[in-house]
Amino acid sequence: MPRPSPELDRALAERFAATALHNIAQEYPHKLDHVLTSDADAVAPRRLHPAFHSSYDWHSCVHMHWLLVHLRRRFPDLPQRHAIDALLSSRFAADAIRGECEYLERPDAQSFERPYGWAWLLELARELAACEDALAMRWSVEIGALASAFEARYLAFLPRADYPIRYGMHSNTAFGLLFALDYARALNRVALGQACVARARSWYADDRDAPARWEPSGADFLSPSLVEAALMRRVLAPAEFARWLADFLPGLADRAPATLLVPARVSDRSDAQIVHLDGLNLSRAWCFFELASALPLGDVRCAGLRSAGEDHLHAGLAALESGAFVGTHWLASFAALALRARNA
Repeated sequence: MPRPSPELDRALAERFAATALHNIAQEYPHKLDHVLTSDADAVAPRRLHPAFHSSYDWHSCVHMHWLLVHLRRRFPDLPQRHAIDALLSSRFAADAIRGECEYLERPDAQSFERPYGWAWLLELARELAACEDALAMRWSVEIGALASAFEARYLAFLPRADYPIRYGMHSNTAFGLLFALDYARALNRVALGQACVARARSWYADDRDAPARWEPSGADFLSPSLVEAALMRRVLAPAEFARWLADFLPGLADRAPATLLVPARVSDRSDAQIVHLDGLNLSRAWCFFELASALPLGDVRCAGLRSAGEDHLHAGLAALESGAFVGTHWLASFAALALRARNA
């Protein structure tokens, strides 16, 4: 029997909203990205990060805020709307965002959350800028100072970054450019967009025959090859991208390699590293759907990409039932990305 096609409908949006609200309310356990220079620096997460101090770590907290904004925009009549608005008004208040900006000014915070948290913060800013109600517009203005701070960090960092980082975790530079480029184009940040495109071309334009048969690694939540391809879809013209993809992943027409196209097994969802593979299934689905939509109609690769996307999406969505906080504090945001790409 064919499986029902998943959709981000109202019922699923309510579930995701409940998950995000719960995560943002949970301050502990917490994993800090924080350099101590003295005893005085050993303080609670909420003092360091007045806006993003929950949901296990800073970047996952940004994920969850993005998810609430995304759901609120897609489904304005969610039953949690009042709770969402109250929470976001508190976390996006001017003094909270000022506190986040002040943290970035610490001498030992120059590489804080680079590039993964930087990318997610800009994606949050882009999502807020897409909202049309007065309250969200106010939040967009408030968070603008923090987005500008990370934009400045990209512009300072990218000219110094001679080599990409290719493994499938937080330091992956293709993912770091992908959301930054989306933000730059949506908000007409010309200098950032040009810097992202220039660095993407210098890092990836000549890549050929990616070693995708070696994927996944045991703690990946991103596919190094697929997230790079998703970035280059944004950088290259359609015909140029179709040719680049044929050189980069030459087995796609034959639905190979199998290790890339078959969902990863997840042996222990209570393990904070192994559960990354649930995120890998969801982020792969997101990339498969994006790549299929970027290819010409009738391209032989499209059917295989969409089929792999469906397989990975179903595998990833099943993981959301586990209830283990090491997964639930972040996975729903990648599920929303996959569903958005599937139905685009």
